[in-house]
Amino acid sequence: MTVAGVFVLFINDHLLKQAWPGPVTGKLSDVAGLVVAPALVALLFWRRADLTATVLTGVFFTLVKTTETGAELASHAWTLVAGPSRVLADPTDLLALPALALAWWVRRRSLESYSARWRVMVTMPLAVLAVTATSAAPVPRAGSVNVEGDSIVVHVQDGLAQVSDDGGVTWEEYGGTREGRPLQSAACVPMQATRCYRVVPDRVAVEQSDDGGKTWGPSWALTADDRERLTRRYPSWIGRHSMALAVQARPGGHVVVVANGLDGILVRDVSGEWRRVGLPGSPEPLAVDLSPERNVAIFLAACMLFGGAAAGLQRYQRAYIGFAAAASLGLFTALSGPAPLSVGADADTAVPTLFGVLATLVGPVVCLALAGAGRARPAPAAVGVLAAPLVYLTVYTPFYGWSEGTPGPYWVAVALAVLLTGLVVLAGAVLIRYDARRAYLDGSSTSRPT
Repeated sequence: MTVAGVFVLFINDHLLKQAWPGPVTGKLSDVAGLVVAPALVALLFWRRADLTATVLTGVFFTLVKTTETGAELASHAWTLVAGPSRVLADPTDLLALPALALAWWVRRRSLESYSARWRVMVTMPLAVLAVTATSAAPVPRAGSVNVEGDSIVVHVQDGLAQVSDDGGVTWEEYGGTREGRPLQSAACVPMQATRCYRVVPDRVAVEQSDDGGKTWGPSWALTADDRERLTRRYPSWIGRHSMALAVQARPGGHVVVVANGLDGILVRDVSGEWRRVGLPGSPEPLAVDLSPERNVAIFLAACMLFGGAAAGLQRYQRAYIGFAAAASLGLFTALSGPAPLSVGADADTAVPTLFGVLATLVGPVVCLALAGAGRARPAPAAVGVLAAPLVYLTVYTPFYGWSEGTPGPYWVAVALAVLLTGLVVLAGAVLIRYDARRAYLDGSSTSRPT
């Protein structure tokens, strides 16, 4: 039965949800997930934990589906496990809770025999992958916009809408259901037909015309850095472009409201200033994917860790450096490549990743043995251990700040990372050189410091 639940999760999330998105496939994921999840929780307790695991699953599911805090915590947790994910609070999902009774009954039956227990253990890795796959939820995006009397309505998704009655200054969620209208890619100012605006195809940008649409010029565009952040938040191209706009006459001029897809709402006020509003009331946007920068930070931290011990070796230095280089490069390859068994992985990507994992496992063990046999001095090794996390922070922190908008340009983050990391490496080199000179003068080392 657990295998059947895993199968349902995979089929529903990877096929049915793509073909027929909606409440039916959504609730099916909840039911299948509640059947599988207690078995995963029970692994933490192992014995006599069927009822405890079932209750904990029900409590956690209720908190996630009924509170914004629970949904946000679940989103962060699944992001760590499966990459950028979104979990939304939806009390109607509590209709799936009776599935826990089936989960408890299945779990009790599955542990009645040794062979059944073995089957449960074998299926658990698949269950983890399946439950992880169900965590992602549709990301809201501004899809269309239109003027209704004195109001401006931006349609988000599934009939939801954001409404402004003051020309886009403030927004609130509309309590009812508003049906989206056909996308309006261009519009002119009422009673001023010479001033027109249009969205730019396949870009997050708006163009302006002052001659009734005969010629067009840029009016607003997302900066290169903001476009990169948006791309890293939402790898799929769908929704990463301006989709529609509307123009409304206001006292003192006019306003333009643009449905900017995944970037939310864009407003031009009567003074002519453009302002990105996002989606008021919606969950926080997904985190910017910084995995390339993180992988580089981990790689350089590993180099610093191994390099400290290498500088204090009395013997086997070449062999140590070789295995340390293999371990560091293997770690970088394993982090950068796709999981060997993931969807889309092929021999060209899976084989190097497997070798990377092997080098990561074997290299540190051999290096540790060589460090002991080569009589590595403790001070350089300690410098490597202490400096490694500092290297990670000096590399990663500027890019994390860039992902949050400070600094704005990416090249500034690169310059900061190089400068700060260089200072840490330089300080480590000075300390290691000082220890080498002292060891040479004391006669404990036969190698003259250079």
